[in-house]
Amino acid sequence: MFEPGLLAGKRVLVTGGGTGLGEAMARRFASLGASLVLSGRRAQVLDEAAARIRAESGVDVQTIPCDVRDADAVEAMVEAAWSVAPVDVLVNNAAATFVARTERLSARAADAVLAPTLHGALYCTLALGRRWIDAGRRGTVLCILSTSTITGRAFTVPSAMGKSALLAMVRSLAVEWGPKGIRTVAIAPGPFPTPGATGQLRPDGRAEDPAARVPLGRVGRQDELADLAAYLVSDRAAYVNGEMVTIDGGLHLRTSGAEDLLGWTDAQWDALRARREGGR
Repeated sequence: MFEPGLLAGKRVLVTGGGTGLGEAMARRFASLGASLVLSGRRAQVLDEAAARIRAESGVDVQTIPCDVRDADAVEAMVEAAWSVAPVDVLVNNAAATFVARTERLSARAADAVLAPTLHGALYCTLALGRRWIDAGRRGTVLCILSTSTITGRAFTVPSAMGKSALLAMVRSLAVEWGPKGIRTVAIAPGPFPTPGATGQLRPDGRAEDPAARVPLGRVGRQDELADLAAYLVSDRAAYVNGEMVTIDGGLHLRTSGAEDLLGWTDAQWDALRARREGGR
C-alpha cells in the first residue's frame, strides 16, 4: 500500500508540524510524494524541520508561522498557503495539555489548553473547508486526538474536553461535508513519547517505564503513527469517513493512565504549580 507515489499530487498542511509527531507525520507524507505546508508558533523550528524534510525527500515544503489560537492569524496562514497552491489535506495536530487538579484550574489555565487544542483545530478546519466547498474541491481533515475521548482522563480535563469535542466535529462534518467530497477522520494515539508530551504529563520527572501498562509491552513508534496517518489521508482510505482509529497497544482497555496521580499530596501539587507558573 505504501508505494512511493501514494500521496503524489497532494498538498498537506500540518499544524504543529515542526516537532514530535507532527514532524514525523510530515516526513512520512513527503516520503510518499506529498508536498507540505508546516505551521507552528516558532519560525526557526519550522524552518529546521523543513530543511530536514527537503534533504530527505526533495519535496516542496512551505513554512508559515501561526498561532492557531488566533482566528485571524489562522485565516491569514491558510490564505498564504492557498495562494501558492490549493491544500488537499489538513492535519490538526497542534495542541496543549498539562496535569492539574481540576478544581484548582483558573479560567486562564483552562483556556491555555482549549484555545490551541479545540479552537485552533476548529479555525483551521473552517478556513480550509470554506475554500474546498467554494472551489468544489475534495479535501480531507485528520485530527490527532487521544484515548481520553473514550475513557476520559483525570487531571487533564480541559484536554479531554477539547479532544472529545473535536471527535464530535469529525463525526458531524462527516455527514455534513461528506456529500461535498470532504472526509473527516481522526487518530487516538496512546504512548508515543516525545520530549514535549513527557515533560507535561510526567511533571515529577519519574523514570517509570511508560510501557509498563501497555498490553503489548511497549510504547508506540513514531513511524507506526505516521503510517496510519498516511493511510487515512490517502485515496486508499477514500471510504473511511467520520471514524477515529485508536493506536495504543490496547492501553485504553486497561486504564485511562492518570490514576497514579490520585495519591499525590498537596505539597506535590503545590510544587508542580509553582514550577509551571515559574516557567511562564
